[in-house]
Amino acid sequence: MSIASELLAATDRLISDLDGLTFSEPVAVTYNPLTYARRSHEQYLKRFANSKKRVLMMGMNPGPWGMAQTGVPFGEIPAVRDWMGISAPVDQPDPEHPKRPIEGFNCEKSEVSGRRLWGLFSEAYPNPEDFFRDHYVVNYCPLVWMEESGRNRTPDKLPKAEMEPVSTACDRYVKRHLELLDPEYAIGVGAYAETCLARVSKAAGLNPKPGRILHPSPASPAANRDWAGTATKQLKELGVWEN
Repeated sequence: MSIASELLAATDRLISDLDGLTFSEPVAVTYNPLTYARRSHEQYLKRFANSKKRVLMMGMNPGPWGMAQTGVPFGEIPAVRDWMGISAPVDQPDPEHPKRPIEGFNCEKSEVSGRRLWGLFSEAYPNPEDFFRDHYVVNYCPLVWMEESGRNRTPDKLPKAEMEPVSTACDRYVKRHLELLDPEYAIGVGAYAETCLARVSKAAGLNPKPGRILHPSPASPAANRDWAGTATKQLKELGVWEN
C-alpha cells in the first residue's frame, strides 16, 4: 500500500474516532472538513503525501476561511486552487452555523494565516511539486469549534475531559504521519503544534529534529510585522532551509 493510501486510511480512522463526540457550551457547532470537504482533502493527500519527506510542518486546527472551506491545511483558496491546482465540490456540514457558512471554493473571504504561509512557500517554490518533494503540511486536529456568536474556539480552550478523546485520536493520526513520512524535521507552526509534535514523537520513540516557526495568525502582533521574513529566518536557523 502506498504512503498516500496509508495516510488516507489514517484519515478515515480519525474521522471515525471523532464522529459523535459532543462538546459543551460555549461551543454551539462543530465542523469536520475531512468529511464535507473530503474530495479536495483527498486530492491534496494523494498528490502531495506520496513520498517520504524531509520536513513535516503542522498547524493546530482549521481556520474558518481556509481548511474549513477547502479541506486543505491553511487552505487559502487562491493558494489551493491556483498554486496547488486543487479544486473540488464541497458539501454542506450538518448542522451549519448561520454565521459561518461553508461556500467551498466559492468563498470570497481570505484566510490570512493561509495567505501568509502558502504565500511564503509559493514564492520560494513557484512549482508546488518542488516544495512538496521535501515538505508536507498537516493540521493536528481537523475540528472547527464555534460559539453561538460564530467566534472560533481553539483546542487549547476546551475542557480537558472533552479534549482527551480528541487528543487520543489526533495523536494517533500524527503518529502515522511521522511513521510514514519519516521526516528529518518536525516543525510546529506555533507553540501548540510544537508541543503536540514533541509529545507524539516521544511517545512513539521517534526522533525528528524539533522546531517551531511563528504562527502566521493576524491575532499575533509579531506575525503582523513581516511574518514571512521572521519565518524564513527561523527555518534557516533550524537548518530546514539553507542560508
